[in-house]
Amino acid sequence: MIKIFGAEGKISNVDSFLKKINDFSKEKNILIQLFDAEYIYNKNHIISSYEHAKRAFENKTNTCNSLEMEILLYASGERQLKIAIPKIGVKKGDASIIFIMIKTKNNLDKIVDTYIDFLGLKRNDNLLKGDINTLKKLGFKDREIKTVSKDKYSDLVLEKVSMVDIIK
Repeated sequence: MIKIFGAEGKISNVDSFLKKINDFSKEKNILIQLFDAEYIYNKNHIISSYEHAKRAFENKTNTCNSLEMEILLYASGERQLKIAIPKIGVKKGDASIIFIMIKTKNNLDKIVDTYIDFLGLKRNDNLLKGDINTLKKLGFKDREIKTVSKDKYSDLVLEKVSMVDIIK
């Protein structure tokens, strides 16, 4: 089962925040990855990144040692973690975050709200609605954006995710 959701809050220490997530992930036997919401266009962006990362592991073409980091790589549209993490990883301060939780068994619905409270965040799924600014942050130029209508912006993002396979 996959759950994708947004949340907001303040992160005073990124390392301790990530450790808290890692500990929760291990305790609940859940894979968790998070992203700076400003760089995520919509749920399809995350789902496509997950599917590409999963396929990379199945085909043994993965670049990263963990599925979570491979998802981050695809979502960023980059081929190197040293670029992907600073680009779409979580940052200190007021944070808008998109999460993906993956668990093979059990229902994640009950866990999500408990998890958000545990992290001291407030749920906000509106963060999963990208716009032209999201496209620009992902590296799209005005010239590229103008090639499609607004209802096709998501397709540009999905194409960028797919391109990671080619540039790896």
